[in-house]
Amino acid sequence: MSPEQIDTKQSLICAATRLMWQNSYNLVSVDDICAEADVRKGSFYHHFKSKADLAVSLMEHHYQEYESIMDEIFDVSRGPQERFKAFAEKVFEIQSEKKKESGCVFGSLFVTLGLEMASEEQAVREKAAEILNRYQNYYATAIRDMVAANEIDKDTDIEEVASTIHSFIVGQLILARINNSLDTILEQIKSGIFRIIPS
Repeated sequence: MSPEQIDTKQSLICAATRLMWQNSYNLVSVDDICAEADVRKGSFYHHFKSKADLAVSLMEHHYQEYESIMDEIFDVSRGPQERFKAFAEKVFEIQSEKKKESGCVFGSLFVTLGLEMASEEQAVREKAAEILNRYQNYYATAIRDMVAANEIDKDTDIEEVASTIHSFIVGQLILARINNSLDTILEQIKSGIFRIIPS
């Protein structure tokens, strides 16, 4: 793929991410994406079979942008509790930056697309679920390290606790988007995670 083709594909992914995250999958057309990216429609179909194909690509691209951040936050050099605190702070930081740019709380791109397309586009739903599961794996690793360090009971169901934390965080991001407010999300996530983790 030539540098020009890579730039075109990247422009389409970035444009679709902005539009779909701020609006919704169904409200954004291929024409809207091409106009936002300043790309001809023929070029769109050169890179993507469909809007759903683009949505799958943009979710993976979006995750890859944040993977190094997650790796740093959940690095084993940091204590497990500190990992969760740092994660809550990073969530708040990212959401705050987006709100300053647009005036809106966007929540999670993966949750937004996954919820909207759960019954319409299987590939989009499956990609959203796959990526959200990657986040849950970070939480499970931290819980596992707590067990290993005797910070919590050795019989703790690690996957269940990680799943509950994951569901709680997703719920907080959905509520923040609905209310268009970040007033309490930082402390809610921090305190909620430690209420879920067994003592």
